[in-house]
Amino acid sequence: MPRGLHGKAALVSGASRGIGLAIARRLAAEGMRVLLVARTAAAIEAAAAALPGAAAFAADLRRKEAATLAVDAAVGQFGRLDLLVNCAGATQRGDFLALDDAAWEDGFALKLFGAVRLSRAAWPHLRAARGSIVNIAGVGGRQPGADFTIGGSVNAALMNLTKALADRGVAEGVRVNCINPGSIRTDRLAGRIRNLAAERGLDEAAAAEALAAQTGVARFGEPEEIAEVVAFLAGEEASYIQGGILDVDGGWIRTV
Repeated sequence: MPRGLHGKAALVSGASRGIGLAIARRLAAEGMRVLLVARTAAAIEAAAAALPGAAAFAADLRRKEAATLAVDAAVGQFGRLDLLVNCAGATQRGDFLALDDAAWEDGFALKLFGAVRLSRAAWPHLRAARGSIVNIAGVGGRQPGADFTIGGSVNAALMNLTKALADRGVAEGVRVNCINPGSIRTDRLAGRIRNLAAERGLDEAAAAEALAAQTGVARFGEPEEIAEVVAFLAGEEASYIQGGILDVDGGWIRTV
């Protein structure tokens, strides 16, 4: 069944690498015109140049004005906006007592407030297009961890925002859904594997197995697997999914 995305326009934040870049590539493969947004101009410009109909917009979404400028750039480039993917933001892990206010403020500023501002700026365009929002949160919002207090709190807030906007979207024709990735093979996961290897005196392959065992999954996911779910949620096949929160985590979350 065709997903009905060809010729439509998307904005993907956090698109310079990892999951965000995989999403931008997948949507472009569906025939969408994509604005890649991230702080690293060189990376998104190179990525956009390789994708048909894509463009890049460098912005620090922690700044209050950045979201409106990014949405304006997308609409100016494509003449419309059908899909917003909020994927920007990584939060600091560590001992709760050692994480200061600056670490908390930074975690919320990009991942939550960046999504809030982008959603607010994009909403009139998405309403006009009967488009959708896909938020990329994380399983830490469902499964608290002592070393992931900031990320867990931000992800939980993003899930709550998803439900709230979906409620509004029922009346205004905007679908809003959320994906919770588990352990996905990104640069960040590679860093965690290296740190675990150093802590336990393991090689990286053994450390990767140990980290997977901690969450009880058979393997780590790939960024492309998250991107595939985004394309599904954005398409016509998912037209009855509203306020959905999908755990794409290899079975990590076992609670109802």
